[in-house]
Amino acid sequence: MENQLSHIEAKIGYFFKDKALLRQALTHRSFVSETEGEELDNENLEFLGDAVLELIISDMLFRQFSDSFREGDLTKMRAYLVSEPRLVDRAKALDLGSGLRLSRGEEKSGGRNRPSILADAFEAVTGAIYLDGGFEAVSSFLRDQFGSLVESAPGKGLLIDYKSRLQELTQKRFHFIPTYKLIDVSGPEHNRFFRVGLFLEERQISHGSGRTKKEAEQQAAKAAIRNLEGFTL
Repeated sequence: MENQLSHIEAKIGYFFKDKALLRQALTHRSFVSETEGEELDNENLEFLGDAVLELIISDMLFRQFSDSFREGDLTKMRAYLVSEPRLVDRAKALDLGSGLRLSRGEEKSGGRNRPSILADAFEAVTGAIYLDGGFEAVSSFLRDQFGSLVESAPGKGLLIDYKSRLQELTQKRFHFIPTYKLIDVSGPEHNRFFRVGLFLEERQISHGSGRTKKEAEQQAAKAAIRNLEGFTL
């Protein structure tokens, strides 16, 4: 176990003064239940790490995007960044799965690669770093882990919401919703490229393109939000 902890510390880029904190962060409740020992599982560290993660990600987003985006968009970007898929990606990059302590049953059922367990472990490790090294240490760790993801947050974190944002805008302003019409499909069957027009009443106000029809509609909605400045029917 000690060799595995050292491996994970090297991947994290942080070396614990109190190794027991990292060991606890990697201990699933199934392990504690099976061994019936005095070990602590990682759930309380996960609770702490979740709060620390939200604070530091919020700080990163505020410093980088508060001049360009309102609170609602910043909240959506944060939700994207701290969602389970992002945390699982980070956990896999740090090879946290190799250091998890699981029950024999959880091990056999694939718990070492289970997304929920990996995401929880990442949060628990975050909490452990905070307790061991303080705010500066955990801030450095998370900025290293999420720096490039924060850069892409506006495009990825808000993409899924452009259509609903536009619908809210047009209902409030014009009392009806936009429609989307497929204009063109090009490319071979395995690599389609879709072009979609967005209409208010019968008037086209934007278009969008993408590898799927859904992506093209989202891009059209994004363009429409910009185009609606000064637009009247």
